[in-house]
Amino acid sequence: MRTQVAIIGSGPAGLLLGQLLHLAGVDTVILERRSRDYVEGRIRAGVLEQGTVELLVEAGVGDRLKAEGLIHTGFDICIDGSRHRIDLEALTGGKTVTVYGQTEVTKDLIAARLASGAPLVFEAENVALHDIDTERPRVTYEKDGATHTVDCAVLAGCDGFHGVSRGSMPDSVLKTYERAYPFGWLGILADVPPVSHELIYATHPDGFALASMRSETRSRYYIQCPLDTDLADWPDDRLWDALKTRFGDAAAAAMRTGPSIEKSVAPLRSFVAEPMRHGRLFLAGDAAHIVPPTGAKGLNLAAADVRVLSWALIDLFRDNSTAGIDGYSAACLARIWKVQRFSWWFSTQLHNFDTEPAFERRVHRAELEYLLESESAQKTLAENYVGLPFVDPRRVA
Repeated sequence: MRTQVAIIGSGPAGLLLGQLLHLAGVDTVILERRSRDYVEGRIRAGVLEQGTVELLVEAGVGDRLKAEGLIHTGFDICIDGSRHRIDLEALTGGKTVTVYGQTEVTKDLIAARLASGAPLVFEAENVALHDIDTERPRVTYEKDGATHTVDCAVLAGCDGFHGVSRGSMPDSVLKTYERAYPFGWLGILADVPPVSHELIYATHPDGFALASMRSETRSRYYIQCPLDTDLADWPDDRLWDALKTRFGDAAAAAMRTGPSIEKSVAPLRSFVAEPMRHGRLFLAGDAAHIVPPTGAKGLNLAAADVRVLSWALIDLFRDNSTAGIDGYSAACLARIWKVQRFSWWFSTQLHNFDTEPAFERRVHRAELEYLLESESAQKTLAENYVGLPFVDPRRVA
């Protein structure tokens, strides 16, 4: 099989890249090691920046998003039970975020891919990248007992943190930066109405908590927990009680509870790999970076990478211009590090660190108090939360 771009991974990054390139007349093949049911069933984040929403609409997959997505013009910060609203719309000149689950984004993109007739191979096993530092790279994979080869001009590694793409880059080229947080998030998904029509981020002596949602009838909650937390120690009733404590009396009175339909513990990590390009291999999304979920940036960062990479590859194949691909890594990393800074800062302010000196705890509290008193500080928070501008790679090289 021959194509212009071989895309490894059918998460939102790979599927969105494939859709944008398809609309521009660039041929692609998408390879995914998991089944379609598995990919469409993964429960992930659900807060989309305005730029991500606009990009999905541009890609022709925004109809259901516009019909079912919940537009949020702000969110609450809760300190020891006292809630304070951050008015995103007013602070950013009209920008908002939209709650629409990553699972739904993935379903929409898969439907568009299948409707286009462009190749999408599920259950592609033992994927391997070859000759990535040449202008004629290729991919091999196994399917139905046979070995297949895809010859291409470009490889797009969109296969996540544990995928094969980043590992295919030489150790002498790749540099990684990482911070592991000393706690995790215990999450519960339940078919109950949200406690608030907007998200609530809470800090409390017992630890952080987040009230989120997937729809007007499905709620997603998290509490900070030790990394070695055993789900067996957290029956639903105990978790609901902890949430009520951390959100305060008003939220506790309004909170509807019910049986969990999913419960999990997730570690928090900050990670960046650079550069994001070697030869004709380009990394995008979780293959290149991970952020703690506090600021809801994971999917949005992946979409930003894909926006930049689509510009670069369209120019390469349409105009034979290498300006975009030459500037791709620097353009993405300039934005990624700013988003990492924001996610690290927001996480640091809202979580409890067991080994943190008392002085630093008081400084974090003072910073939150300053945030709630200062419109300028709130504006900085809001600008980062609704999403920073995309960086044009053609102006970076």
